Amino acid sequence: MSTQMYLAYDYPLLSVFWSMLWFFLWIMWFILLFRIIIDIFRDDELGGWAKAGWLLFVILLPFLGVLVYVIARGKNMGRREVNQARAQQEAFDSYIRQAAGTGTGSVDELAKLSEIRARGDITDEEFRRAKELVLSGQGPSSGPSSGSGTATSGQ
Repeated sequence: MSTQMYLAYDYPLLSVFWSMLWFFLWIMWFILLFRIIIDIFRDDELGGWAKAGWLLFVILLPFLGVLVYVIARGKNMGRREVNQARAQQEAFDSYIRQAAGTGTGSVDELAKLSEIRARGDITDEEFRRAKELVLSGQGPSSGPSSGSGTATSGQ
């Protein structure tokens, strides 16, 4: 019986909380470190040598480098991140608009025109002209036309 047995009460609850705190602080430290490295590469105002200098400073002296970087350039980190998110959102929206095309707008406009004609608010000739405008891309979705103007005023 020369081996020592460790039981749960040998590691008190406060020590568990203390260990967990240090573990999460350690994880948060790495997250901050990687965010700063990403920000160094994202910044368009810094030149290549400045980026290399900041990167070496942050990697070789991580605690001091991160502290100095956050003090010196931390104010604009959030702005650069917001600008990056906006640019990504605009690119995504542009891609969605380009991929979707204007076909769905045309379908909606043609359905509305068909309903207006079925109610008798426009004649078949007005429907045909409005349909040609919608299909050519110059229809009511671009602006009000004479056919849809009479339909809204008649209601």
